[in-house]
Amino acid sequence: MSSVEQQNDRLMDDLNQVIRDAEEMLKNTEQQSGEGFRAAKARFESTLKNAKEELAKVEEIVVTRTKDAARATDVYVKENPWQSVGISAGIGLLVGLLIARNK
Repeated sequence: MSSVEQQNDRLMDDLNQVIRDAEEMLKNTEQQSGEGFRAAKARFESTLKNAKEELAKVEEIVVTRTKDAARATDVYVKENPWQSVGISAGIGLLVGLLIARNK
């Protein structure tokens, strides 16, 4: 898994945790009273609902793009196996040189 994918996964996990925490907070504040508090709570619930919907959309887009990239890579490797081997060997050589250089 690449660094970007790990960061995206971490971001999704963090956003899901924020949403869970916010929902828990709303459950724990049901005893509060006052018109201003009720209005603020309603706005917060609306914002939270929108955030959940947007997160679901973003998650769907990320999954779709990842699947598309995997399919495109698979097709390229099947159509160009020797080029793929050459590219992989070149990348391996470059990484090996960089590791050896940093020691």
